[in-house]
Amino acid sequence: MATNYDPPIPEARIGEFQSLIDIVARLRGPGGCPWDAEQTHESLKRNLLEECYETLEAIDGGAPLELAEELGDILVQVAFHADIARAAGEFDIADVLTAINRKLIRRHPHVFADGSASDARQVERNWEQLKAEERRQAGQPEPSAMDSVPAALPALTAAQLIQDRAARSGFDWDEVAGALDKVVEEIGEFRTAATAAERAAEFGDILFALVNLARWSDLHAEDALRQANEKFRNRYRTMERLAVARGQDFAALPLDDKEALWQEAKREEGR
Repeated sequence: MATNYDPPIPEARIGEFQSLIDIVARLRGPGGCPWDAEQTHESLKRNLLEECYETLEAIDGGAPLELAEELGDILVQVAFHADIARAAGEFDIADVLTAINRKLIRRHPHVFADGSASDARQVERNWEQLKAEERRQAGQPEPSAMDSVPAALPALTAAQLIQDRAARSGFDWDEVAGALDKVVEEIGEFRTAATAAERAAEFGDILFALVNLARWSDLHAEDALRQANEKFRNRYRTMERLAVARGQDFAALPLDDKEALWQEAKREEGR
């Protein structure tokens, strides 16, 4: 059935950021969308998280047009939260932009003032020092280095940030060999764990040590595992496809035959 659209903005303005703000305001305003109007900061938390993960997937997939679309979906989340706050008299999108623009300028004195930074590590150290100075000026107590790691982060990401914060304070190995030896040590302790509780604790220590090894290798553990998951899924689908093409019941195949299919899937992947 044909639908006659009532464009909320002229086509000439469709690429403007303000147009997004105007569209969201209309969606949530009188005569707008009932679902959009009833959303809250809390109800949208899951949506924001999902959009972030879909954006990561687009980055991993190397798909520019998909990435552009997913970044737009994140902007929608920002616009929704800003409009909810505007309606409640808390803040609006101008406050959001003002705060982040001022922060970016203030924390990059090597770009916008007379500060200096020789490399990315120096930028990170300067950033932390500037944050500490802002807290002192605001009369806020000096927090623990661990306080800046959000509790809701995925565990691998949290582990990497925790280790990064500790390393900035000098609590770190002198070289990557120390991180690698720690992985071996934790695996040994897992082997000798006597109870389920001990095995769970030691397994957690193995994961934590592996994340530290990733950090020392300039890898992001969460990204690496997500990519490994996708690689396994793709190879498994190939195994299933090969079995079906040969009239085989994949689930009923003995393990040796499944392993042969796995190796064939790897070879097909490399072509």
